[in-house]
Amino acid sequence: MPSTTPAPDIAASNTSLRAYLHGLPGVDEVGARERAAQLATRSVKTTAKAQAIDLAIRMVDLTTLEGADTPGKVRSLAVKAAHPDPADRSVPPVAAVCVYPDLVAVAVEALADTGVAVASVATAFPSGRSPLAAKLSDTRRAVADGASEIDMVIDRGAFLAGDYRAVFDQIVAVKDACAGAHLKVILETGELVTYDNVRRASWLAMHAGADFIKTSTGKVSPAATPPVTLVMLEAVRDFHALTGRRVGVKPAGGIRTTKDAIRYLVLVNEVAGAAWLDPALFRLGASSLLNDLLMQRAKLSTGVYAGPDYYTLD
Repeated sequence: MPSTTPAPDIAASNTSLRAYLHGLPGVDEVGARERAAQLATRSVKTTAKAQAIDLAIRMVDLTTLEGADTPGKVRSLAVKAAHPDPADRSVPPVAAVCVYPDLVAVAVEALADTGVAVASVATAFPSGRSPLAAKLSDTRRAVADGASEIDMVIDRGAFLAGDYRAVFDQIVAVKDACAGAHLKVILETGELVTYDNVRRASWLAMHAGADFIKTSTGKVSPAATPPVTLVMLEAVRDFHALTGRRVGVKPAGGIRTTKDAIRYLVLVNEVAGAAWLDPALFRLGASSLLNDLLMQRAKLSTGVYAGPDYYTLD
């Protein structure tokens, strides 16, 4: 486990931050893959599966991040987020709808009084390659329009070049621009090359003030994977033991089936602990997952698959 050096001292210079991050224990990559694979074989009984499906629905960040997004599409997504199955009002709402900053106001209006949060990607998503002033403007606009959650991307080029202080300082600045909105920091783990880098980026983001650490933008392959998520769950668990502060985790990209979602819930419970089995600390970034969760839920309650055409395509 890392030392108890306070975060301001850790980030006093790039040299001190580098020494801290490279002093973290190394990740056993083979062990991480094997443990994730072993946990994926856990069976879930019918009653527990029904509870897991509802929990997974409540953890979904229903997402549309395409250049062709329109206000109409966002309004339709908002309706589905609040009432995923109009024929069954016992289905819980999702956690949030995630959109580009220019569509935040549309989502906020559509989701008023539903309890569903509005999240927005910011900071030159998905590349993260823009001046800090532009990133902060992006963030402030989304918050001013009503976003209660901001998903920022780190500058992977700076991170991979070893300029950890630049990445740290940008997260601190964006956190300040959030003005109370929760900050999810996207690591884009598919570009970080090694599990050691995933661990370092996780700890850097948490010390800089992240409320969540998120695997990916969904625009780079590979996106979320169980072994990478395991490394991040270990990081939030150990960070909590060290500081007393709980940070959430959000795998995003490539999570499409109920089986996938339940495997992630098992991973959360076994690695971080039951406290993280809550939408306040674990989210699933997805666009197509919700329909499969609804299909499997209907099958458990009626014994019949509704079929994919029964639900809207997002």
